[in-house]
Amino acid sequence: MEVKQKKTFEEGQWAQETGNNRSARNFSWFLIPSLIGVLLFLLPIPFGGKITIGVGVMAETVQAYMEPVLPSLMSGILVVSALLPIVARVVKPRMIMEKPFMKQLFYVNTFWTVTRVVGAIFALMTLFSVGPEFIISDVTGGTMLYSLVPVLAAWFLFAGILMPLLMEFGLMDFIGTMLRRVMRPVFKLPGRSSIDALASWMGAGTVGVLITTKQYEEGYYTKREASIIATNFSINSIAFSLVVISFIGLEEYFVPFYLTVVVAGLVAAFVCPRIPPLSKKEDTYYEGTGMKISEDTPEGMSNFQWGLEKALHKASEVKGVKDVAKQGVQTVLDIYFALIPLVMALGTVALIIAEFTPFFTYLSMPIVPILQWMQIPEAAQAAPAMLVGFADMFLPAVIGAGIESELTRFVIAAISLTQLIYMSEIGILLVKSKIPISVAELAIIFLQRTVITLPIIVIIAHFIF
Repeated sequence: MEVKQKKTFEEGQWAQETGNNRSARNFSWFLIPSLIGVLLFLLPIPFGGKITIGVGVMAETVQAYMEPVLPSLMSGILVVSALLPIVARVVKPRMIMEKPFMKQLFYVNTFWTVTRVVGAIFALMTLFSVGPEFIISDVTGGTMLYSLVPVLAAWFLFAGILMPLLMEFGLMDFIGTMLRRVMRPVFKLPGRSSIDALASWMGAGTVGVLITTKQYEEGYYTKREASIIATNFSINSIAFSLVVISFIGLEEYFVPFYLTVVVAGLVAAFVCPRIPPLSKKEDTYYEGTGMKISEDTPEGMSNFQWGLEKALHKASEVKGVKDVAKQGVQTVLDIYFALIPLVMALGTVALIIAEFTPFFTYLSMPIVPILQWMQIPEAAQAAPAMLVGFADMFLPAVIGAGIESELTRFVIAAISLTQLIYMSEIGILLVKSKIPISVAELAIIFLQRTVITLPIIVIIAHFIF
């Protein structure tokens, strides 16, 4: 039976017969890729004596095979990422300026150019062991180039290419519709925000931020809603969580670890929107667009039916495997040429500060007695890891990797994923966006999330260890 209904939807005026979506082709495009995506990203499987996911098996296999050449290969990529922005600014070649993706990737502002140059210089200095010891040592540049960058390169190669299986075939639309009745009363957000959260959870925090920014600018979120979503639902993915727990040497605890992160993260997402600064944000829409949202389910349809219709409509927009594959490749290129240079540059600087100066030690001194009271072993060594994550998401795991206590490493890894506000990535994206949130507010939210989630993580950790 066909249901005819006009509906205001994401991209404007939705007006069609729902039966038009229900073809065998659309059902196939929705169900098969989505199922494969769930199996690859969400289904835990045993591999090499530990629990991982399908994407993890692929990444670890490639990383092991290419381990001897990955640092050199990534150093070359970092050099290209530094040179092409300079070429784009000076020469403005057609191959960059006339192709939107290439222009977005390489025609960047001074800050991004300088950051990429610094990242490339650090990589080359470390690779050839030339320069000051505080840059090229095993605990600074060596850790970044030989331990972290290869892991990221392997993981995000497959995560980026395969992410469209979750994003582009209707799974997000279906799940988002089903979760509407939860998001508004619990998190004070419209139901569609669950799509942003799931995009982060299944994909990457940056994906969630970019979706949120676009939705805010197009009139689907208020200033308060956009601020809440970006700072509470831009969650690190399952894939990245595996990277962190593997890097810190506790991969056999992945399932309880990730459940701990989920529980603590949900509590923080419940509390933070109800306290300043997020509770003080204006509930008004972006001035340049105005309100464009309507979430009412059409009369005569259940949430399940409407979610299925939206999923099938999304699947109907897929033109073919080539376009989806192109999007995946572009995601990987963006990570390799934009994100990893930033991580190399800021990560090395933060590690230099953490390892060769007393800055984080002094800053974290008031935390030591709190951790001792919580019966956290090696509290003095763990305290800096509670704060260094504000600079970069990987640094707590890097610092925690040298701690002997499994309980302490578990707590550090979990807290690093629940803090969410990392200036090297999400923080910079937010500051650059039109969402009205400042660096000072981001620092406050970072501390709030630390205070809220730390006791939860510690309690669970004491039950596990």
